[in-house]
Amino acid sequence: MTSQIVADELWIEISIAAQQLRLCRGDVCLMRAVVSTATNGVGEQRGSECTPRGWHQVRAKIGGGCAENTVFRGRRPTGEIYSAQLDRDQPGRDWVLSRILWLSGLEPGKNRLGEVDTMRRYIYLHGTPDNIPLGQPGSHGCVRMRNCDIMRLFDLVPVTTKVLIQE
Repeated sequence: MTSQIVADELWIEISIAAQQLRLCRGDVCLMRAVVSTATNGVGEQRGSECTPRGWHQVRAKIGGGCAENTVFRGRRPTGEIYSAQLDRDQPGRDWVLSRILWLSGLEPGKNRLGEVDTMRRYIYLHGTPDNIPLGQPGSHGCVRMRNCDIMRLFDLVPVTTKVLIQE
């Protein structure tokens, strides 16, 4: 554990190497989930489509009360519910489903402000279709999760929860 965390504080750790998320309270792991980070690897630069490293916090929680598989675009529900037919009708669409935890960097010059600002890059933890493989890189920078996992995580963490993304 790092000095950024208070003994009983909830925090999220995302391991790029393991493609895994852990929700912890202090040193105790409360939840594990397989994830998918960026196909382009790690990096903080705007436009890179990389997953940013370092300390972040949950800046906003979006989608509370929405049905599982609700489709979001621009952080707003579209009125669609994801289905195989919708996927066939819109091949190649980057699906953001069920819930969004929008991240904001906490390290000025690394993942906050200027050309490396995580929030302005619209980096989220979000749900993805069940047929999308997890456990391997595949996103455009965000952290993809199974819908059931992001919905559970969403219910467990408050805004300002710290998130450590590391290689």
